[in-house]
Amino acid sequence: MLRLGLIVFISLFYLTTIIHGEENRFLSGGETTNITNNRNSFSLAAKNLPQYLIVDFLVGDALFERIWEDSRLTKNNAKDGLGPFFSAQSCEACHINDGKGHLPEDALNDNDAISIVVHLGKKKIDNNKKVKNLSDEVYGSQISEFAVEGILKEADINFNYDYIIGALDNGIVYELRKPTVFLSNFNYGEIDKSTEFSLRIAQPLIGLGLIENINQQDILANEDEFDLDKDGISGKANKVWDQVLQNENLGRFGWKASQPSIYQQVADALFNDMGLSNPLYQNSSNCSDFQVQCSDALNGNSVEHDGFEISNQQLDLMSFYSTQLGVPARRNIDDKDVVAGKKLFFDLSCNSCHVEKFTTGNHSDYDNLNQQTIYPYSDFLLHDMGEGLGDNLPEYLASGNEWRTTPLWGLGLTEVVSGRKTYLHDGRARSLVEAILWHGGEANSARMKFEKLDKIQINQLLSFLNSL
Repeated sequence: MLRLGLIVFISLFYLTTIIHGEENRFLSGGETTNITNNRNSFSLAAKNLPQYLIVDFLVGDALFERIWEDSRLTKNNAKDGLGPFFSAQSCEACHINDGKGHLPEDALNDNDAISIVVHLGKKKIDNNKKVKNLSDEVYGSQISEFAVEGILKEADINFNYDYIIGALDNGIVYELRKPTVFLSNFNYGEIDKSTEFSLRIAQPLIGLGLIENINQQDILANEDEFDLDKDGISGKANKVWDQVLQNENLGRFGWKASQPSIYQQVADALFNDMGLSNPLYQNSSNCSDFQVQCSDALNGNSVEHDGFEISNQQLDLMSFYSTQLGVPARRNIDDKDVVAGKKLFFDLSCNSCHVEKFTTGNHSDYDNLNQQTIYPYSDFLLHDMGEGLGDNLPEYLASGNEWRTTPLWGLGLTEVVSGRKTYLHDGRARSLVEAILWHGGEANSARMKFEKLDKIQINQLLSFLNSL
């Protein structure tokens, strides 16, 4: 009996180590991780979500997938309120299977321009030498290529691709694709000449609740804005306006870390992408004062929805859904090429920005997200990525060349989930090699080391990245 008890004790100890230790590094999202490898890999509830909350998750999912309609053309109050301007009719239309969007393969094929938005803005330095975000006076912070019936859309969005062909030292020939956006046929007057615009694709939604639950001090610990350690990496936090707290807060979400919380990110997307008023964005329409026809259009505000088009409960449920999307597990972590590729990843100093591991805090409203060891491969800070990736559009403290380090978890499932390999903020990169070769600025040194790798080493590095 004693021997049996000892065996049981050792087994339990081993299992605990597997669950909580380094041996379980394939569980990228800690206990939220799902063992999956299909097109729905980004759409599953956190593995450890309590059963009593599953219904709320499913209702949030249904709202996420709901196709919103013009208030004048539907008798269904549950889904009216679209527009007047909009970029999509559902969240799912942009976040394909809760994953990425993509650019059209053919720049002339507008019907294939899936899940893109064009942000607008201009820079102004205030008396404290801080960059303030200013929208275009007529067209706001985002251009809309769609409008409800009877309302003129804002403008046409067209693309052009430039291609850069080169070869690495090892003989590998590459082709880089750079999209250029052209706005034309403005229906509400010419856009201000000082307005900058930036093409963006939708980001994956996995692990957002875990990111929100990382202790602020753990993120700030990696800051080195003035590169005091002289390693060429000068990450900095974005400080953004939190509309709920009514103060500056740490930016965690979005391509330039311009959103402080999941709740605000969801509310912003509902309003700016689909024109749906909600408790955080209470205007009945997403129109400027210069767009009178748009402002006068019928809206879907109703008593049933707390006076808005999206009720408090609906916004809470959609935020909950986004908070509880689980992270897919890594694959093939013991494969020799994957192991060798991980070593190369660290040897190239990719981990200087793509920080491997965090442990979440203990302050989430949902216990299943607390004290989780996670492997996002991001520091969630801003880094200057060079002029090649720059868009000239500042967002709070983020300059035109600065971007938040993209989390790499789920990277290898991009094509499986979204139907296409697409990387970087505007989807220009069609392969991981392209994405790496676009890295400049603070990542220039790492990219130059990458260019000197032989073909076997490159394949090893790619094997590691595709295991994430």
